Amino acid sequence: MNLPDEVGRWAVAAAGVVWTAAWAGRSFGFPAVAVALVVPAVCLALGKRWLFVLAVIAVAGSLSGVFSSQRDQAILESFVPEGVVEVGGVAVEDQRPSPIGAWFLMEPEYLSTRDRVTGWDGPRLLVSIDQPGRFMAGDRLAVTGRLEALSGEARGDVYAGRITARTVERISEARGFFRAANLIRSRVEDQLSETTDRPAAALVSGFLIGDVRELPRPDYEALRRAGLSHFVAVSGSNVALFLILWWVIVGLFGFGPRRRAVLGLVGLVLFVIITRWEPSVLRAAVMAGFVLVARAFGLSLGPWTALGGGVAGLLLVSGELVSDVGFQLSVGATAGVIAGAGFRPLRRFPLVGATLAATVSAQLAVAPLLLIHFGTLPLLSPVTNLLAGPLVVAATSLGGLGVLAGVPILTDLATAIAGIVLGIARSAAPWPQIGWVGYCGVMIAVVLARVSGLRRVMSLIAAAWAFITIGLSPTPISLPAVVFLDVGQGDSSLLLDDEGAVVLIDGGPDPGVLIERLRHYGIDHVDLLVASHQHHDHVAGLIAALEHIPVGRVWHAGQPDPGPEMQELLDLAARLEVPVEIARAGWTIQIGDFHIEVLGPVRRYASPNDQSVVLLVEVGGQTILMPGDAETYAQADLGPISADVLKVPHQGAATSDLEWLRATGAELAIIPVGPNDYGHPSPDVLELFEEMGTDVRRTDRDGDVVISVGG
Repeated sequence: MNLPDEVGRWAVAAAGVVWTAAWAGRSFGFPAVAVALVVPAVCLALGKRWLFVLAVIAVAGSLSGVFSSQRDQAILESFVPEGVVEVGGVAVEDQRPSPIGAWFLMEPEYLSTRDRVTGWDGPRLLVSIDQPGRFMAGDRLAVTGRLEALSGEARGDVYAGRITARTVERISEARGFFRAANLIRSRVEDQLSETTDRPAAALVSGFLIGDVRELPRPDYEALRRAGLSHFVAVSGSNVALFLILWWVIVGLFGFGPRRRAVLGLVGLVLFVIITRWEPSVLRAAVMAGFVLVARAFGLSLGPWTALGGGVAGLLLVSGELVSDVGFQLSVGATAGVIAGAGFRPLRRFPLVGATLAATVSAQLAVAPLLLIHFGTLPLLSPVTNLLAGPLVVAATSLGGLGVLAGVPILTDLATAIAGIVLGIARSAAPWPQIGWVGYCGVMIAVVLARVSGLRRVMSLIAAAWAFITIGLSPTPISLPAVVFLDVGQGDSSLLLDDEGAVVLIDGGPDPGVLIERLRHYGIDHVDLLVASHQHHDHVAGLIAALEHIPVGRVWHAGQPDPGPEMQELLDLAARLEVPVEIARAGWTIQIGDFHIEVLGPVRRYASPNDQSVVLLVEVGGQTILMPGDAETYAQADLGPISADVLKVPHQGAATSDLEWLRATGAELAIIPVGPNDYGHPSPDVLELFEEMGTDVRRTDRDGDVVISVGG
């Protein structure tokens, strides 16, 4: 029996009410509950029974929000003993890479100090380790190290303390569903471990179980900027493929509909644990669970009923999901796909039209969220999704069958297809991104396109706009020039002359942004690429630049422990046979019109910032000081340096010696900085430059800063 459409409308209304109430409960606490309690009484007094039901749901939602907030706050404020300890407990998730090794969260069960061993049902702790170990979520572990009362949040989960681990020993493996899920995850890892194309293998792992820990950051950023990152956020399509495979297995036993529904629910629980209960998986699994239960009783749920009921149910249990970006995007995309299901833009090609309609409607639905959380969204993501969608389904299906059956040729084929998807992402990452103005323009065009008389005209205008946007010629500037790029909270600069010489110093934190800026200035090669030091906000973009553009040579600072991203850059340069050199103080080089002298580092430093490559560039009678992120120790060793233009170290942070900055006597100071919570640039630094009469330019306010030095 099909439920009426009205049920779907009620379910969506209930989900919206619960969402709003849970957000209010988390934001305002019990006052929100008090307000919500008044509404049911008013509805009863007015005789509005249907409003009374929604009001009761609002009360429940606000309570869920309040309780989830209180749970988080209780963990953050929990007492944590400090010192060298041994803590036994259960790992609540798999290890994740970090700049200094790996980390994971654990639930303590006992605490051992020098004096005694006590049972300790303490708050959640973050464990930081130098080298990843062979353990997974659900395993019981004994961790020895220094425990500190440092609370915080990791991937949406709060913790009360942090252990810097010396040793991590597995006491026992996970049991039950966790053990089965871990065996499946381990099988996926083992079957893909022999693949030589590691990024493609990591992408297949993302398709199958949502695990992209080994996917290089530049590739993940390329997927995001191409509008394809949702393919590694396991959700509805993955659940559907898993259930199909599950039905094939359990169908051999000839069970009836109710038993199949129960077994389907068991399979969903297993799949949620396999994929580590990501919010998008929870949403898809609960929707599928509603459909299975309904079918067991002879009912047929519409998509809106399943979506509304699933979202409302999840938020009533876990109010914290309301603020989870992944959950928001998953719900928005699903709503967009359902809303666009009846639209067929290409009637002669129904399959292509249906795919395009689903992609466009999903993108339009999540666009406001993408703009709020990330600031931009890919203009041509429908195109990339149309190309990549069938490939992802093929790679997921072949990869799943290959892993299950142990057939290497299938996993190899899946990896090869995933490599094509990566190629699409890498090629599309520099394509145009739009903001709020562009989004509003697209929405207006969509509305006008629905008017039959304007459909063809708007299609032509949209096609022309896209063609012009993609084919824009490089921005003309007077050469030679030094360009300080606006790459967000990070650092990247270009040296360009009229004979085609190009020097790229640092690459910022977002590979896609850097590639787009290089395209903007027509850069098709780099003579010298300089990685001033190993931090993410300087190196991440350089990896993408090295992948996309021919590079003549690479300079770096030579830190003993280069960190994962710098090591990735150096390994990539070795594979591409690009010469790599450790820049030494006293070196000089002439590249085109630019005379470059290496001033530092003058010795070995413990801090990567102080280890920065420091360059003095002379061109057109002007000097530009490029000190990386050098701080007070390195600045003291460098001594006073005079320059006409100063690239201010470390986004203008209060880590510089003010007198050293003053000694430069710079007439112009450039602060490469983006939106941040660190207080950059420091008020003291800005006050100093104001006192000196130095003209200050900031990339967060001025965009790219171009200094033409052609006389």
